[in-house]
Amino acid sequence: MSLRFIHCLLLSLLCVNSVVADDDDQAEPSSKIKTINGLTVIKLDGKTQQQTGLAVTVLEPAQHHAEFIAYGKAISIQPLLNLHHRYLAMLTERNRAAAKFKQAEQAIQRQQDLYRNGVTAKRNLQDQQAQWQTDKALLDATQYQDQAIIDEALLNWGKTLSDWALTARAEKLTAFLTGEQTLLQITVPSHHKPAENLHTIAVDVSGERSKAQKAELISVAPQTDANNQGISYFFQTSGKTIKTGMSVSAWLPEQGQQQAGVIIPASAICWATDQAYIYLKTGDGTFTRRAISHYTATANGYFLSDILKPGDAIVTTGAQMLLSEELRGQIPSEDND
Repeated sequence: MSLRFIHCLLLSLLCVNSVVADDDDQAEPSSKIKTINGLTVIKLDGKTQQQTGLAVTVLEPAQHHAEFIAYGKAISIQPLLNLHHRYLAMLTERNRAAAKFKQAEQAIQRQQDLYRNGVTAKRNLQDQQAQWQTDKALLDATQYQDQAIIDEALLNWGKTLSDWALTARAEKLTAFLTGEQTLLQITVPSHHKPAENLHTIAVDVSGERSKAQKAELISVAPQTDANNQGISYFFQTSGKTIKTGMSVSAWLPEQGQQQAGVIIPASAICWATDQAYIYLKTGDGTFTRRAISHYTATANGYFLSDILKPGDAIVTTGAQMLLSEELRGQIPSEDND
């Protein structure tokens, strides 16, 4: 056997051992799973956390009102626009009648001076007085009609929307005309009372709380929906998915004390066998799964008043990956069969 052959054989054996060693290093798990005090703990090094995109958020204190659901619809502002146009037409008539009446007052003043000085006949003064009375009656009629429009607006729309519509330019209605805002009428069931400081609510056309958009209170509606018993409210929303004529679901804060707790983002929740879980960071690179049952959907995620507290650090990106890693660790290895 030549020396060259022996040398090549030794090199081949070294290469094989190197490959086997590399395979063993790669096969070594990047996480370690232990059970401490009955809880499963997953430990990940910093490099693995970075590679998997794991993100952790420290929870802040939050206040939350209990909510109830109500229903309503997106309504057309066409009746308000009709009132606005009628008001403008009446405003023009009233100004015209007022100008004509002012001329009649000036004319009758001249006729009275001429009659006292013997320059004109009494018949001319009487004719001017009759014209003054006619012009005064026309001015009064425009004022009555003006008041009728105001009363109709108040009866159907309340003071706030009436004030928006019965102005010369009605700038407040422009956003509804351009589609930037949509007018909503929400009827609150008679057995519920919204919070006293009600300003905003959440609304959605599909009935999904997590997709709800914000709506701002305008005023209490003077009339309720004929199909529902309860007090109605007018709201405005900039939600682009809500169009006139659509039915909407609304979530309103209920009257009562606020609850203290935390709000977690929806991405922090992972699911297994119809149970919701979150992963709590319990140490440097260690994570523990916790089940959550009592939570309330909000526009920013889910509100919890128990289980978690302000200052807790939870996984907001990568929770499902941790769950998969934990479940995989519970599967017996084939080598142990």
